[in-house]
Amino acid sequence: MIFCDTSAVAKLYVPEKDSLAVRAKLESEDQVFVSELARVELMGVFHRQLREKKWTPAQFQTAIRQFGNDDVSGFWTWLALDTATVESAAKTYTTLPDAVFLRSADCLHLVTALHFGFREIFTYDRHQTLAAAALGLTSRTA
Repeated sequence: MIFCDTSAVAKLYVPEKDSLAVRAKLESEDQVFVSELARVELMGVFHRQLREKKWTPAQFQTAIRQFGNDDVSGFWTWLALDTATVESAAKTYTTLPDAVFLRSADCLHLVTALHFGFREIFTYDRHQTLAAAALGLTSRTA
């Protein structure tokens, strides 16, 4: 059982450094949990590949289909961004040390992990990795 942010999920669809290691890690897990936010962010990653001409329109559509197939097959276990999670994320900033850089989307991932009882987050996001410790989370990579 593992909780991933979008930077880890994207490595399954966008060939990058560590993509093979991420695939092996996630496929070895009995359940892969992700915030609903990852669905939107992942489409943004795909669109960026298209916009920056790193992917053709056909590659873009292939990635979308593959993600859809993985979703329908139950590879991803989605965690809701409910009102309590969003409110908790907003309140996080009231006690966050002023030296910690935490983007709002990263905060939602981290608080979702905490809200659902995770103590680790699988991420390749440098800023999120640094902020995770401030919230009591450990960050991991493959």
